[in-house]
Amino acid sequence: MIAHALVLTGGLGTRLQPLTHVRAKPAVPVAGEPIVRRIIRWLAREHVTDLVLNLHHLPQTLSACVGDGSDLGVRVRYSWEQPEVLGSAGGPRRALPMIGSDTFFLINGDTMTDLALAPFAEAHLQSGALVTMALVSNREPERYGGVVLTADGSFKGFVSRGDAAVGSYHFIGVQAVHANAFSAIPEGRVANVHAVYEALALSNPGCVRGYPCTAAFWDIGTPADYWTTNAALLGGESPERAYGRHTHIDPTSHVSRSILWDDVEVQGRAVVEDCIVTDGVTVPAGAIYRQSILVREGDNVIATALEAAANPHP
Repeated sequence: MIAHALVLTGGLGTRLQPLTHVRAKPAVPVAGEPIVRRIIRWLAREHVTDLVLNLHHLPQTLSACVGDGSDLGVRVRYSWEQPEVLGSAGGPRRALPMIGSDTFFLINGDTMTDLALAPFAEAHLQSGALVTMALVSNREPERYGGVVLTADGSFKGFVSRGDAAVGSYHFIGVQAVHANAFSAIPEGRVANVHAVYEALALSNPGCVRGYPCTAAFWDIGTPADYWTTNAALLGGESPERAYGRHTHIDPTSHVSRSILWDDVEVQGRAVVEDCIVTDGVTVPAGAIYRQSILVREGDNVIATALEAAANPHP
């Protein structure tokens, strides 16, 4: 079994703005717990306990919620990417000396899945591939690009969303890889797996493979995706599970169908409906916010429309 993993947590999360102006995307809470902690809990259950996280954007928000990983039953160390983020292939190249194993899992830090890792790892090791990507059927080709495989499961290429993605597979953020897939990249070079994997497949057919499966997959790409994933993970449970630490709601205020992060205060007679309220926001007495993302900027509250909240059920 593979016990080591690199969790990719260094990205800018631009599609999730303005939430990622406050926290790094993997540190954003889903149903009350940061995404990255949910990922680590899943890895620990799957007996993957030696982890490296890469850091770039708002790194303190990640290290503050993960620490050394001991409370989650794992060991966590950090690979720094400064002054620029090195990309989905350049980041792993930098982290190779820290990972401690030639074969490891490469996990996106901003998506979640329930994939069983033991059979996935076994398939990867038996194939002799340098890279194996976990895939599900691409059910939204108009929205997502995809991965195309040959009849024997070898990687053929990436395709853009639209007509080209019809019949393709959707990558769910989990890979099993060998260090040799990245070792030829010059250290410090910005590099993306799209170009690297296509070059590998061209030079050594069959060394990059797909692993089609039916695992569940939760995307947190945009505020709309974030809203939907919160709703899915909360299910029918108390909406207070969507509230963070040190949150105070005045009993004369009205808060409904909203996600509150840490250190939020809702003062008397305020109305907050169908909103995402980020860290440190104070909603003033008597204020009314509906279908908004609230971000603190100095002593002010900046509200951005939350278009996803037309029919919210978090």
